[in-house]
Amino acid sequence: MAVETIISICLGIGLAASVGFRVFLPLFALSLASYFDVWQLNESWQWIGSAPALITLGVATIIEIFAYFIPYIDNLLDSLAVPMAALAGTAVMLSTVADLSPVITWSLAIIAGGGTAAAVAGSSCATRLTSTATTGGLVNPLVSAAETGTSMVMSVVSIFLPILATVLVLVIFVVIFKLYKKFKPSKTKNI
Repeated sequence: MAVETIISICLGIGLAASVGFRVFLPLFALSLASYFDVWQLNESWQWIGSAPALITLGVATIIEIFAYFIPYIDNLLDSLAVPMAALAGTAVMLSTVADLSPVITWSLAIIAGGGTAAAVAGSSCATRLTSTATTGGLVNPLVSAAETGTSMVMSVVSIFLPILATVLVLVIFVVIFKLYKKFKPSKTKNI
């Protein structure tokens, strides 16, 4: 497997994790990278780097970011986020992976791209739901800011340092797992 292929897979995984926090921001970052020739997309996905796609994704990104700062609207968006993130994560991986057979590309896109995005989006939704339940939504704007910041950082790191992005994805999964274990209801035995 060529180094370029490995780097393209790392880019896809990093952006897929970023999609789990914000659906449109990583797509906008990828559009910018393609538009300014920082990253070459697969032939059938080069439209993402077009001016109309750049403008559309930019507007969608701004709307999504601001909508997440409105309590209860953010929870509504979260109900749509997991399936949308899975689709966007799959698309991001499809658009970035280079020089692999279609079977391997689609398998990677669905499992690594869509799976990573859905896992991150699911944990993000659980965090916001917990925040809403425990604070009445007062802390949700802080959660939204942290998610947007993480999505932004992950998008930039994914584009410029894809291998580091994959390491950061592993760190994110470890943090998610530790938080899950911490807040998981304990099983008590009735004796």
